[in-house]
Amino acid sequence: MNIRRSVAALSLCAALCAALGAAAAPAAVADDGPAGRAEGLYGAKDPKFDGVWRQSLALLAQDAVGVTPAKSAIDWLAGQSCADGGFAAYRADTSKACDPKKGEFTDATAAAIQALAAVGGRSGTVEKGIGWLKRHQNEDGGWGMNPGGPSDANSTAAAVGAFAATGQDPAKVTAASDKAASGKGASDKEASDKGGKSPYDALLGLQLDCSAKAAERGAFAYTAAKGEPVANELATASAALAARGKGFVFETVGKDSGAEPKPLRCAGGKGGAGSPEDAAEAALAHLSRVMSDTGTHLKSAMPGAKDQPDFGGTADAVVALAAGEHSAAASKPLQWLQSKGSGAAAWAKGDPGALAKLTLAAHAAGANPRDFGGADLVRQLNATGPKPEAAAPGAESDGSGKSEEKEEKKDDDGGIGGVWWTVGVCAVAGVGIGFLLSGRKRRQL
Repeated sequence: MNIRRSVAALSLCAALCAALGAAAAPAAVADDGPAGRAEGLYGAKDPKFDGVWRQSLALLAQDAVGVTPAKSAIDWLAGQSCADGGFAAYRADTSKACDPKKGEFTDATAAAIQALAAVGGRSGTVEKGIGWLKRHQNEDGGWGMNPGGPSDANSTAAAVGAFAATGQDPAKVTAASDKAASGKGASDKEASDKGGKSPYDALLGLQLDCSAKAAERGAFAYTAAKGEPVANELATASAALAARGKGFVFETVGKDSGAEPKPLRCAGGKGGAGSPEDAAEAALAHLSRVMSDTGTHLKSAMPGAKDQPDFGGTADAVVALAAGEHSAAASKPLQWLQSKGSGAAAWAKGDPGALAKLTLAAHAAGANPRDFGGADLVRQLNATGPKPEAAAPGAESDGSGKSEEKEEKKDDDGGIGGVWWTVGVCAVAGVGIGFLLSGRKRRQL
């Protein structure tokens, strides 16, 4: 049902009826999604820790599969931007200034940039966000979760995706030695002349090389720490994608050779990746080994967590493998996610961030997110937020053979709450405006 059109028609009827001294038509209320959710926001759960992140993933997933997000959803995300261009995890009161030292996050900023760049129309916010990332790049070329924090693989990978999404070569985003101290950006040439390092330098510094245990070679540590680096599968999946110069969404290449990823070439416990491409391959080889040992999926690596699958991490691994053009390796964990016995569908139900991750994994690997083990991920994702502006023809099939477009047209032609119901109310009141409303062009949603 086209609620917005009904609201407009009712308002017009009420005004005309009032002018003629007739009883006004009853007011209609636009449904912007789950009860208790802020206008434009996806998901009904407390957004304190993940509001910007889940909103960004939702917009990216919708755009990737041909759905035009609601304007209110885009406005909500753009409105979360801080004055300096950064993003916090969530701002309940956007009239209050952000805390630039601890209230803004690289991951949230980078994710928001990718989403806003994808949907378009917010170039000013995107440019300010890119400027924020450049100003807070560490001397080693990477980014920490907070400004000035030690570089970590996940935050650096998210930043790489932001630059890639805006058409910039991450390899040319370099940090001069005096850049971080001054807080001012330096040109690519200036940074290069002063020995500035790129995000790839930071990432490769976090990869476990041939001196590590054989089972951990090629993996990435989350961040540099005292003592021996610790392999982290989530960091490995993020770094493998970023080392290819890609973000959360990228153009799929179609069929590839299906070759398995290549591990590090080690001789006598020495050596490592010589390039970002080699690093990505070694990381993917590590992920493939780990998943083959655990039933084609990753397990939760959270401290104290039970021995259980990590659905989000497995989806990230699928995306990274697809980006590396390893369709055969990606298909195994993807099929596991799609299987009813995996529990992935139940894990994602009602969670826009989780639904978006599965949708992006399916999209990257060439699967159909509208038939993901019998579940329509796109339809479920759309239901967690405001109704999209538009969707690809037939995209919102409910499995009954009827699309939402056809059902909506039926509502418009005579369903309760449709435009013609509104016209009927006005006609009863003596207002002859039916023909004016009936000539409106219907817009597919």
